[in-house]
Amino acid sequence: MNELARSLVPQNVLLRKSEVYSILDEICQDLELTTAQMEAAKASYEAVADWLSSSDNPTLQHIDVYPHGSAGLGTSVKPLGREDFDVDVICLVFRFACVRPPAELKKIVGDRLRENPRYAAMLEEKKRCWRLNYAREFHLDVSPTIVNPSCNNGGELVPDKSLSEFKPTNPKGYRALFEKRSLMRPRLKVQKAIASDRQANIEPFPIHRRVKDILRRTVQLLKRHRDIYFFDIEADIAPISIVITTLAAQAYEYCVNTFTFDSELDVVIATIRMMPHFIDRPFVNGQRMYVVANETTIGENFAERWNKEPARATAFYAWNAKALADFENLSELEGLDRISKKLGDAYGKTVVSRVMDARTEQISSARAAQKLFVAPMVGLTLTNSDAATAVPKNTYFGDE
Repeated sequence: MNELARSLVPQNVLLRKSEVYSILDEICQDLELTTAQMEAAKASYEAVADWLSSSDNPTLQHIDVYPHGSAGLGTSVKPLGREDFDVDVICLVFRFACVRPPAELKKIVGDRLRENPRYAAMLEEKKRCWRLNYAREFHLDVSPTIVNPSCNNGGELVPDKSLSEFKPTNPKGYRALFEKRSLMRPRLKVQKAIASDRQANIEPFPIHRRVKDILRRTVQLLKRHRDIYFFDIEADIAPISIVITTLAAQAYEYCVNTFTFDSELDVVIATIRMMPHFIDRPFVNGQRMYVVANETTIGENFAERWNKEPARATAFYAWNAKALADFENLSELEGLDRISKKLGDAYGKTVVSRVMDARTEQISSARAAQKLFVAPMVGLTLTNSDAATAVPKNTYFGDE
C-alpha cells in the first residue's frame, strides 16, 4: 500500500490541474468565433461556391469548393488587434491541366468573381489567391487548385506566389489526418483516494461546456499564445498556424501512443515539449535545412521560409520554450489570483477577466445550491472529493 500511495499523485494536485485545464478550455470557448459569426461565414462561403460553380466558363463547370485551414480544422481563434477573421477556401478546378500556366488558372477564378457586382466591390488580389473582404466581419481567401496527377493520396497543386509554377498541397488529406489524430484519447491514470472506499470524483469545472478534443484545444491555446507573444514584435517572424498545427498534431500522436498522464493539462504540456522534435533537419546540397513536411503529399514544406529567413526558426524555438515554461508554471501555481494573472499575461487580460468573472458567477450559484466545495491548495471548486469540504450556503442578511 505504501508503494501505491507514493505512486499516486496527491488528489489536491490533480484537482488543481483539472481546474486549470477547465479554465483553459473556457478561454478557448471565449476565443472561438461566435455562432453568428460562423453562420455569416457559412452563408457567404456557400454563396461564393454557388456563384463559382454556376459559371458559363467550361473550366469552372467541374469544380470542388471546400473550406480548409483553421475553419476546416475547427481550430479558429479570434484575431488579436483586429475585428475580421480568416476563412480559407479551396476551389479545386478539375478541367485545368497542370501544363497550363498557373496565372491563367488564377485569372479564370478572379474573372468569375468580378462578374458579380457585389464581389467585384470587395475583391482584393493576393499573391496566389483572391480575397473577398466582408467589412469588419471576416474575409474569404479563395485559392484555386488543380488535381495533382503525381499524388496517390488525392493531392492537389496550387500556384506558387510568383504564379510561375504549381506546388503540391493536400488540404483534404491533411484535414483527414488531423481528424484521425484528434480522435485519439490519451491514457489517464486511474486515481483512487487512499484510505477510503470512495473513488475520487475529479470533474473539470465547469460541468457544462462545449465538447472539443484536447488536440484542437492545444492548437487554439498555442495560436493565441503566439499572437500575444509576438504582438509587440514588428518583424514578421511569428510561426505560421500550419507549422504550429502540424507539429502539435505530430507531437500529440507520439505522446498519446507513448505516455500515460495524470491529467489533460499534462497532455498539453507534453505535446508542447515534444513539438521541436518533429522538425526535420536534413542535409540538402551540403546545407542543413528546416523541414516541417505535409505528411499527406510529397514536396510541401510548411517551414520553407525558415531556410531563407533563419530568424523565423530562431523565433519558433524561443516562443516554444516560453510557451512550455508558461504551461509548466501553470500546473504548479496555487490560488486563482496567481493563475488568473499568469493566464492574463499569456492570453490577454480582457479575455481572462471575462472567463474568470463568469466562473465567479457560477461559483456564487453553486454556493447557493450547496454544490460548492473547498479543497486544500486548490481553493473553491465544484468537485466533491475526499479532500474537499462543503461550503455552507450564505444565509445571513447583513449584520445583526
